[in-house]
Amino acid sequence: MNNLQNGTSIKIDAKEIFYKDLNNFILDSALKGIKKIILNNVFGQRYIASRLYNIPKIEIEVFGTPGNDLGAFNDGHQITVYGNAQDGVGNTMNEGEIIIHGHAGDILGMSARGGKIFVRDYVGYRAALHMKHYKDKKPIIVIGGTAQDFIGEYMAGGIVILLGLGLKKGESHKPNFVGTGMHGGTIYIRGVVNSFQLGKEVGIVELTEEDHKIIEENVKKYANYFNKDVDEILNNDFIKLIPISKRPYGKLYVY
Repeated sequence: MNNLQNGTSIKIDAKEIFYKDLNNFILDSALKGIKKIILNNVFGQRYIASRLYNIPKIEIEVFGTPGNDLGAFNDGHQITVYGNAQDGVGNTMNEGEIIIHGHAGDILGMSARGGKIFVRDYVGYRAALHMKHYKDKKPIIVIGGTAQDFIGEYMAGGIVILLGLGLKKGESHKPNFVGTGMHGGTIYIRGVVNSFQLGKEVGIVELTEEDHKIIEENVKKYANYFNKDVDEILNNDFIKLIPISKRPYGKLYVY
């Protein structure tokens, strides 16, 4: 394993390193007081930064394509990927930020209960699956492009902001079954989504002043991370989706 340490930061050449060895090295470095870890030549290694419990916050930069469950159980660290990411980014994360300078795969933010995820481009299926909020924690996902089907499925809390950048004027978002089984949280969608694309468990409501503040705050952060024009993004209509029932499938379990 080739690495270069400079004070409290370290660079690691991850090429051909087995994922367990790479994650052991990340953990050992953090325990030794390293504050910034730069991973070069990442090619599909799984579970990156998923073992950093009860460790002071560190910064991790990933150059390449990390494998499944990047930042799973993230508890406060900032992870930035300069490339695409595979499935399960931010799985069950609790705090911190994950920033993807590219696309992300399926089940982005699954069961997250805190923290923020920013994806520059589009994402795969079932983003925000069973995302929830916990006490004072409220996870937020901002997606620059569009998504595949079942975004927000079984959401129990948190916020998703889907920006639709890259869609043509008047072109609708891609996902069907948006918010299926949703019983908490909020989805904000910029641009066009048809009523037949929505799950039966969600409804469209008017945005409040607080909603506009939430959108503006997180879009500004998105624009800052990815060098986008915040005014251009905000100069468009958003819709707000919320669940119409706290127990959408309750009748299935009543005898």
